[in-house]
Amino acid sequence: MPPGYQKLHTGARVRGPPAALFVPGGDAAADLADQAGEYGATTVYVSDAPEFAHYLTAPEVDALHQIVRASEPAAVLIPSSADGKETAARLALRLDSGLITDAVDLEMDESGPVAVQSVFAASYEVTSQVTHGTPVITVKPNATAPQPAPTSYRTEKITVQFSPAATRTEIVSRTPRTASARPELTEAAIIVSGGRGAGGPEGFTVVEELADALQGAVGASRAAVDAGWYPHAHQVGQTGKQVSPQLYLAAGISGAIQHRAGMQTSKVIVAVNTDPEAPIFDLADYGVIGDMLTVLPQLTERLATPTH
Repeated sequence: MPPGYQKLHTGARVRGPPAALFVPGGDAAADLADQAGEYGATTVYVSDAPEFAHYLTAPEVDALHQIVRASEPAAVLIPSSADGKETAARLALRLDSGLITDAVDLEMDESGPVAVQSVFAASYEVTSQVTHGTPVITVKPNATAPQPAPTSYRTEKITVQFSPAATRTEIVSRTPRTASARPELTEAAIIVSGGRGAGGPEGFTVVEELADALQGAVGASRAAVDAGWYPHAHQVGQTGKQVSPQLYLAAGISGAIQHRAGMQTSKVIVAVNTDPEAPIFDLADYGVIGDMLTVLPQLTERLATPTH
């Protein structure tokens, strides 16, 4: 199942039986359908049209538009990735509906779904509701912890009527990203981030070791990235990536507002810092006053020790 969809189905179950659209067909369709059913989907829409593999975004919008018009759902939930936001915006325009992006939680009232958003550098939470048309909502990764709820489902194969715009931009080549054993930063349920307290690029070795022990991703503060200690792709913050994992461990990070804006919606925050007055402790659920280069290896060693 594509990353994030287990969480999306879990959140959708609060509002009723979710339906799933899986673009790829052929041999992959059966496995994807089984995974969707494992997380509560009652209907799985499948199309094996080649347009999905060779063209950008528009074919997916055509498929979703067709399904929404036929099924009249209470809302359309889409993962809040770069592609997801583009798809959602195009779909909302087609449906003449309202759009809400980057929801961190979803509620329900008599008028329909209510989205909770984190705004102004995560300093405030606001609730928003679409008042016209079918709500189209993008949901941030890890907004909901995935919880299996096996159910019987039906598979419906659809024939998509593609618009002329669907084939105007063709993908001519693909270059796979170098594979990593660690999860994608924005999708990870656990993130260990290092900051200025690492003291240099070698200090990130203890961050990586702990992340691997926890099967999590590695993040970095802007200070560490600007110093050249870790790649920019791992920067968490207002000018980096926005994350919302189940567990965020900030090691050697002071907690400046720029960094907090990127991780403040994490479910549990653990801070390790030598400065007891560091702002990160105001945000943390748990704090350790100490040197990350000493504390993190002890935690990694403890995780590697079998318990009885």
